[in-house]
Amino acid sequence: MNKDDKIIIINGPNLNLLGTREPEFYGIKTLDNIKEDCTVIAKSLGVNLEFHQSNDESDIINWIQSAAEKHGLIINAGAYTHTSIAIHDALKSSNSPAIEVHISNIHKREEFRHKSYLSSVVDGIIVGFGDYGYELAIHALIKIIKSRT
Repeated sequence: MNKDDKIIIINGPNLNLLGTREPEFYGIKTLDNIKEDCTVIAKSLGVNLEFHQSNDESDIINWIQSAAEKHGLIINAGAYTHTSIAIHDALKSSNSPAIEVHISNIHKREEFRHKSYLSSVVDGIIVGFGDYGYELAIHALIKIIKSRT
């Protein structure tokens, strides 16, 4: 990766409640803990990192749209995964490689969580590995970005 390349991690609604919200599905780590882990991993790999969370769909769309082609996106859109055509369209319009991440295995949960509006417009999906999914996504994005340059 070049010095101007970066990975942008975008987290959607209610992920600010990690550590207290349904720990049986999401574990006990907070989003701040995950951010710290991702920052350490990115730094060790020489990658610039931005980390965001919002309960507001428009913020998520703006972050996707502002990503340059040379930036990779990791998105855990939370409930918007299953409802947002607008986030789907933003990802579809983006030239940035993107990976969808879910902490829990959405296919072992309620039926409405089985459908993702994002999966068809991202480069890959990481599901059910807990917070480790973010680390897997960082490594995968680096490979994708390198293969595109």
